[in-house]
Amino acid sequence: MILGLRTVIYPAPDLGAAKRWYAELLDQAPYFDEPFYVGFAVGGFELGLLPNAQPGTAGPQPLWGVADISSAYARLLTLGATELEPVTEVGGGIKVAAVQDPFGNRLGIIENPHFDASAVR
Repeated sequence: MILGLRTVIYPAPDLGAAKRWYAELLDQAPYFDEPFYVGFAVGGFELGLLPNAQPGTAGPQPLWGVADISSAYARLLTLGATELEPVTEVGGGIKVAAVQDPFGNRLGIIENPHFDASAVR
């Protein structure tokens, strides 16, 4: 049975550059740092970097929660990401957006006032 989101893995053929970029984005060092995988703890979940995988923007499209999507989106662009989907209100006060990270992966974000962090297990 699926318990919920635990880890999202991004391909990172240049693991060193990806590790530095995500460390700057997340304002933290990885908690797990090996040549075969790098993992960051993000709000109870994991953002992982995998060196032996091919980046892309198609496929699974996880959304990382943010408190202020406009400023988060602007920061991603400032850090070198490129626009895929601008900030869009999708109903009920929920806003989504997506960028392509400097390594070719889709990185989605969501501002969802209905998200209940206490329900995360």
